[in-house]
Amino acid sequence: MQAQEGRKALSNPAPTYPEVAKRMRLVGTVKVQIVIGADGKIKETSFVGGHPVLVNAVEETLKTWKYAPGSGETTALLEFNFHP
Repeated sequence: MQAQEGRKALSNPAPTYPEVAKRMRLVGTVKVQIVIGADGKIKETSFVGGHPVLVNAVEETLKTWKYAPGSGETTALLEFNFHP
């Protein structure tokens, strides 16, 4: 996945499908708006939709994401699809 305006992701591992979600047979999409700082780190996350179990998995993963530095902040809307 790439952010809008061509900010290149240097590290963007996919979220792990949570074990509890597998047991519950949860499927769905998590949408999140992020603000990437000039240093390439995600400064803000704002979840637009998704099951709380899946949102939590995405939230934990986004803490490890890193983008290429830019001249300012960039906003991007990301979508993660979960299915077993």
